[in-house]
Amino acid sequence: INIVYSPERVLPGNILQELRANDRIIGGVSNTCSQEGSDFYKRFVDGDCLITDVRTAELCKLTENSFRDVNIAFANELSIIADENEINIWELIKLANLHPRVNILQPGPGVGGHCIAVDPWFIVNSNPNSSKIIRQAREINDFKPRFILDKVHKLLNVIEKPINEIIITCLGLSFKPNIDDLRESPSLYIAQELSNLNIKKLNIVEPNITTLPGGFSRVAYLNDLNESIDSSDLIILLVDHNEFKTLNQSIFEEKLLLDTRGIWSL
Repeated sequence: INIVYSPERVLPGNILQELRANDRIIGGVSNTCSQEGSDFYKRFVDGDCLITDVRTAELCKLTENSFRDVNIAFANELSIIADENEINIWELIKLANLHPRVNILQPGPGVGGHCIAVDPWFIVNSNPNSSKIIRQAREINDFKPRFILDKVHKLLNVIEKPINEIIITCLGLSFKPNIDDLRESPSLYIAQELSNLNIKKLNIVEPNITTLPGGFSRVAYLNDLNESIDSSDLIILLVDHNEFKTLNQSIFEEKLLLDTRGIWSL
């Protein structure tokens, strides 16, 4: 028996192509195990198979996802600062990224998925006194959905209707665009929390699923895009699916709009 750890580096929605093309880290519990693992992966992997020990391979996976989490946290924290100063975060990042050595990511309603939102906690748990930046990044990204919910509550106070007559539409539930994966999705959490408000109806538009998952109250419905927009008082873009990017912004006239992905904010 040869035991090898080889972390996946695949992108949901493009898994089979990346499974073959990406470089692989091969960490065996012995040199023989590593070589056997490398020989196995070379049967179908076009990328390089890089041999190391099993502990380094494991930490490499956690490091890759923690790196991404920290960079997203910077963008999310910056979006909160910009909001407090009444500055357009999307314009700010666009301008800052013109610097030849600056590449700020795009903020969103949080971080989801079964890797980036989870893996940093393994490092924090194993090294609680040495992982200050990694922990802080996780806390920032975990806070961002609450920040979005606070913005929603402020917008609801602007609508000149009793709250039990208000209709809200949430665009997107998945943790990233153009997939049906809802694991650890901040968009799902936000929508579920909104369904607990004393509103008339919560329209959910998620083109990649056919039924709503559990956790919603009876005011929530999976609904058609155009019908949802027409009937809504407040529209919240949570996931930048391709279907939403191509919408004509004129359909949002006289609607209150919260764009958490920045596709209509420049």
